[in-house]
Amino acid sequence: MPAGQSVRGLYAVTDTTRHRGETLLAQVEAVLRGGAAVIQYRDKSDDAPRRRQEASALLRLCREHGALFVVNDDVELAAAVAAPAVHLGREDPDLATARQRLGAGVMLGVSCYGSLERADALAAAGADYLAFGRVYPSPTKPDAPPVAWQTLEAAVARYRQPVVAIGGITADNAAPLAALGVDAVAVISGVFAVDDPEAAAARIAALYAQG
Repeated sequence: MPAGQSVRGLYAVTDTTRHRGETLLAQVEAVLRGGAAVIQYRDKSDDAPRRRQEASALLRLCREHGALFVVNDDVELAAAVAAPAVHLGREDPDLATARQRLGAGVMLGVSCYGSLERADALAAAGADYLAFGRVYPSPTKPDAPPVAWQTLEAAVARYRQPVVAIGGITADNAAPLAALGVDAVAVISGVFAVDDPEAAAARIAALYAQG
């Protein structure tokens, strides 16, 4: 993993179907005040100018709060704004291609879904963190297959890379994952679709504040 960067605690993933522009920045700033350690910019639209503007603004916010900024999927956007991290899924560029484009200093996280075999291959290929999900029923990806709890337990014991859990996680159900030893919990609606994002973020961040 690149020096000085870590993945632990609340990993908040933006919901740009709900929030864009100044509203997005305000929501993310509230979550950062609550203690989010990682912010992932996830936007599937083709509005390149807006996406670059938002990514640059979010990167500045993350720097101000000492949080890690991650671009979802888009290696070229990450390169354009000099993002310190990228998250790659099954349909995105492979690790070798992303590493060649971005260099050794950029963190590369990967989606492993529910597959330890995929995680094994990606860990060996140089992934910096491994994400598993969905853990709980997810409003963002309702059709995603669930991950067995035993898979998460095995992943925590098996990999030197941080293990991230994602899918339907909220302030009300994150505690068992932290207790299991998952390094970070990725949360979308649980912080960005609630009345008080800062308070929700603080409840999750507190699970990792000690130890």
